[in-house]
Amino acid sequence: MSTPEVAAPVLLRPPANLVSPRARLYWTVRALPLWIVVAAVETIVLLLDDESTAAAATVVAVTAALAIAHLVVMPQWRYRVHRWEITPMAVYTQAGWVRQERRIAPIARIQTVDTTRGPFEQLFGLSNVRVTTASARGPLVIDALGLAVAERTVATLTEQAQLDGGDGT
Repeated sequence: MSTPEVAAPVLLRPPANLVSPRARLYWTVRALPLWIVVAAVETIVLLLDDESTAAAATVVAVTAALAIAHLVVMPQWRYRVHRWEITPMAVYTQAGWVRQERRIAPIARIQTVDTTRGPFEQLFGLSNVRVTTASARGPLVIDALGLAVAERTVATLTEQAQLDGGDGT
């Protein structure tokens, strides 16, 4: 009597690949409008205030320090955290910068693979890959890939899903 062959478990683990290095500048540019609006509001308030105080100067200094820290630290941090990987068994993703999330989708569960590119992604030559499965959590998204990498990723996932023969459920 032979024992049935047991498939190796698919484990949740850190993915190996980083996103495109251009993602750092992309994330910085996307964060910049928020700080421009905050600076504009503070400027208007200061111009309307006849008596500028040390407190107002402190608020401006703190805002400037927060903006600079956010615009310098956030993109670097996100670049180190955002990762992805495709194996013959699964797609692995890791995203976030304050709240980090790791997800895994077995190849057999893949239903569709799409790319999306908004105006900013197009400007920076980036693309996002969306892997839809039967999961109630929604699709896995690999953000900020270079165009060629995104196209190869979609082709690889599509081919692997077809070879796997799973029904996506």
